[in-house]
Amino acid sequence: MQPKILTTLRSYSWPDFGADALAGVTVGLVALPLSLAIAIASGATPAQGLVTAIIGGFVVSALGGSRVQIGGPTGAFIVVVYAVVAEHGMAGLILATLMAGAILVVAGVLNAGRLVAFVPEPVIEGFTLGIAVIIATSQLRDFLGLDVAALPADFLEKLPVLWAARDSFAWQAPFVGLATMVLIVALRRFAPPKVPGLIFAVVLGSALALVPGLGVDTIGSRFGALPRSLPAPALPEMSLGLVRELLPSALVIAFLAGVESLLSAVVADRMIGGHHRHRAELRAQGAANLASALFGGLPVTGAIARTATNVKAGGRTPVAGIVHALTILLVMLVAAPLAGHLAMPAMAALLMLTAWNMAEPGKWKGHVTGPRQDAFLIFLTMALTVLVDLTLAIGVGVALGFALRRGRRARPARDWTPREK
Repeated sequence: MQPKILTTLRSYSWPDFGADALAGVTVGLVALPLSLAIAIASGATPAQGLVTAIIGGFVVSALGGSRVQIGGPTGAFIVVVYAVVAEHGMAGLILATLMAGAILVVAGVLNAGRLVAFVPEPVIEGFTLGIAVIIATSQLRDFLGLDVAALPADFLEKLPVLWAARDSFAWQAPFVGLATMVLIVALRRFAPPKVPGLIFAVVLGSALALVPGLGVDTIGSRFGALPRSLPAPALPEMSLGLVRELLPSALVIAFLAGVESLLSAVVADRMIGGHHRHRAELRAQGAANLASALFGGLPVTGAIARTATNVKAGGRTPVAGIVHALTILLVMLVAAPLAGHLAMPAMAALLMLTAWNMAEPGKWKGHVTGPRQDAFLIFLTMALTVLVDLTLAIGVGVALGFALRRGRRARPARDWTPREK
């Protein structure tokens, strides 16, 4: 299957470019603070978030199988990325991302995208809930202004460290964070779709940090100045032993990238009334992860929220995604010093709201009142994700989900009732 951009350019026009350009700039400004925040929460540098959004976003749109998919770093990767960086360092993460890219390319060639349909929905909902919990707790340090030198990757180790630092609580940080949250919610509700309210909210919230006496951490004060150019591509150091150690993490990254990108493409199809090409999309995700790793970036996948923003802003072809990547590149080249003034509590507030949206509170009642087997699978997968390990959670969840599905099929028809849609 060929990339969608080749199909759409056959009948492309200047009015189409005008709409795509406006949508691309809009979603680029939305993606900018998210990319910075996700990189920081993952234990990487803010610059790596920008590189991932630029390189990954460009490749996903140029080679992908969806008309409106927006690629980049997403919250789903925070847990696995943080764990890999903590254990193997940044070099290990880059190698794992490179391996995941190769796995996704092979999956696209073998038409493995169809297998995603067989992953039980409760497993996806369970590990998404677990990831949301971990993201939210990981942001408590910056949101509350706690003085913690290094936050452990393990959830059960993280809580005692945060509690031990409670005496360092500073009201200035949650003041900035809460103000940013209010602005984000208000602008999402009342601002037109083409207004990049997310960056306005983070910028206005960060402006509070400039008030004399607040003394709130910023990206610049913690990480130094952001670079004003892309790094040169380079292969990471690798050995057979390290490849073996990183293979489970690479498989998880590939799984998450494949599932999230295809789910995002399905959501986009419903919004625009189109049909994505799953083989081209998987190959593009693989190529994007390979490219991101070569430039020292993070894992890449389709971002559902940013894709929806693109559609609502008027994007209709992959050109909008390319403009989105070029917009972030332009900000890096021209306005990187200004991005360094963004306040850490404002970034934490952004990710905490992202975690809340990932958890989809509107579905919680259905989780509890739905079929007991589904509820058990959701909460087991969530518990394993939070308390043990994402790899184990996915493995156990998928295996148990298949077993439960076979058990349902083996029952007489009178013993079960189909779930209401």
